[in-house]
Amino acid sequence: MTVQPQTRLERGTQALAQIDGEAGEAVIGSLADIAPDFATLLLEFPFGDIYTRPGLDLRAREIATIAALAALGTAQPQLKVHIAAGLNVGLTRDEIVEILMQMAVYAGFPAALNGLFAAKEVFAQRDAA
Repeated sequence: MTVQPQTRLERGTQALAQIDGEAGEAVIGSLADIAPDFATLLLEFPFGDIYTRPGLDLRAREIATIAALAALGTAQPQLKVHIAAGLNVGLTRDEIVEILMQMAVYAGFPAALNGLFAAKEVFAQRDAA
């Protein structure tokens, strides 16, 4: 029997490891010397409270996240992390490409192009590893 972590921080840490793996840990680690409290907030709120809610599985949550980050057009580093996370939770490369192409309709061609180039970079990094 698996025991569900009790605190937001424990749930968030576990979810981050499952979703983002080393990339997520690197983001948290990079905040240690400038904003460790913000790192804790990142673990607790998005990962401990939102990602662990019932109602959507991790694939659906990453579809929404990839689409939102691509539509923003100002979050390339986070988009790359979540494209990798999408692959980690079962999205295929073709599905990610389709998500990003869909953004041309609602966020414009520049957002879709930037998203596709981010995906290309993530896919190449995966292939090289």
